[in-house]
Amino acid sequence: MRKLGVGMAGYGFIGRVHAHAHRSLPLFYRPIPFQTELLGVATSTESSGRMAQEEAGFHFHTRDYRDLLQHPDIDIIDVCTPNDTHFDICRDAILAGKHVYCDKPLALNVQQAEELAAMAESSTVVCQMTFNYRFVPAIMRARQLVESNLLGKLTGFRASYLHAGYIDSTRKHSWRVSKVRSGGGAIADLGSHAVDLLRFLTGPGSNVERGGEWESVSATLQTLIPERPDAAGQPVAVDVDDIAIAQVRLSGGALGTLEASRLATGAQDNLKVQLFGLKGSLAFDLMEPNWLDVYDAREPEGELGGNRGMKRIEAVARYPQPYSLGVTKNTVGWLQFHIQCLFDLVNSIDRKERALPPSAYSPTFKDGLAVQRIICGVQQSAATGSAWTSLQ
Repeated sequence: MRKLGVGMAGYGFIGRVHAHAHRSLPLFYRPIPFQTELLGVATSTESSGRMAQEEAGFHFHTRDYRDLLQHPDIDIIDVCTPNDTHFDICRDAILAGKHVYCDKPLALNVQQAEELAAMAESSTVVCQMTFNYRFVPAIMRARQLVESNLLGKLTGFRASYLHAGYIDSTRKHSWRVSKVRSGGGAIADLGSHAVDLLRFLTGPGSNVERGGEWESVSATLQTLIPERPDAAGQPVAVDVDDIAIAQVRLSGGALGTLEASRLATGAQDNLKVQLFGLKGSLAFDLMEPNWLDVYDAREPEGELGGNRGMKRIEAVARYPQPYSLGVTKNTVGWLQFHIQCLFDLVNSIDRKERALPPSAYSPTFKDGLAVQRIICGVQQSAATGSAWTSLQ
C-alpha cells in the first residue's frame, strides 16, 4: 500500500488527537487509498518534540516547521499550532507542493484567509479544514434528510456551543485569550465549529429553500473576566470575548441565532444545532451524539396524536463503507469524528489524483474562508454596535 508521509506542526492537545487519527486509519477503513505515516513533527520545545517521537512514533522532530517542507518523503502538512501561525505554515506548505490539513480557524483575519483560499484553489494539492463535526454519523444523516427536502421551507435555525473551561478567573493567560494570537475568543474557538455546521446543513450546497450563505449578522460580544494571571502571577489583559451571541440572516431569507460561550457553568462540550422548516425539523446534541431527533410534520395527525412526534434516529457509528470495523451498532465517540474527517482528507487526495470531483462533505479552505468572514463579521458588528452588519 502506498503511504503518504505526514509532517505535523505542533504537538499539543489537538496534535495528539490528530496523531491518534493518523495511526487509527488502517484499523477503521478497508480498502483505504493511502495509509499515512507520521514522519516529522515541529514543536516549540525540544522536550515536546522528544515526547511526540516517543508517544506517536514520529521518525524525527525539529524546532522549525520549514524542515518538514524540505523533506522529500513528507506529502501532508498537518497544522496543529496556535492560530497566529496558520497563515505562514499553510502558505509555505502550498508553495512547497504539500497537501495541507489545517485545524480551525483557517487564519487570523479575512485577508489572510482569502489569500490561502485563493492559493488552495489554484494549486495542485488538497487543502482541507479540520471541521470534524461534519463527520458525526447523526450530522451526516441530517445532511441526507435536508437534501431530501424533509424541512421544506426553512423557517429558522439555532446553534450554540457552550463550554465552562474559563469560569476560573485564576486560569493562566495564554494565546487563546490574546486577540493578536487567537483572532478571537469564544466566537473563533467554539463559534467556528457551530458556524460550519450551520453552513454545512443550510448553506448553498444543501439546496434548502430560504437557506444559503450568511448574508448579515447582528452580534454582541462580552468579556466578563478582563484579566488573567501570567506565569509569574501578574495580571494580563484579556482582549477577546468570553461570550458571543448573534442574530443571523441567510441570503435566502431565513433568520436564526448563534451562541458561543466559554463561561457556561455546568457545560462540558455542549454543541447543539436545531433546524426548523414548514415540513419538519431536525435537532442534534453533541452530548448525545448517537441520536438525531427528527420531526416530520407530514405524518398524519390524529385525535390522540396520530403518528406525529419527535423521532430519534439511531445513527450511532453507522459510517458508510469503506468503514470496516465490522460493528456499527456501537456508540460513537469524539475521537471517531476526527478519524473520519482525516479519512475524508485521504479520500480527497485519492479523488484529486484520479481527476474525480471532490466530495460535498469535504471541508475545504473555501469553507474556512467563509467561516472566517462570519467570525470577523460578528466581531465587527459587536464593535460598531450595528443593528445588522453585511457579510457580503
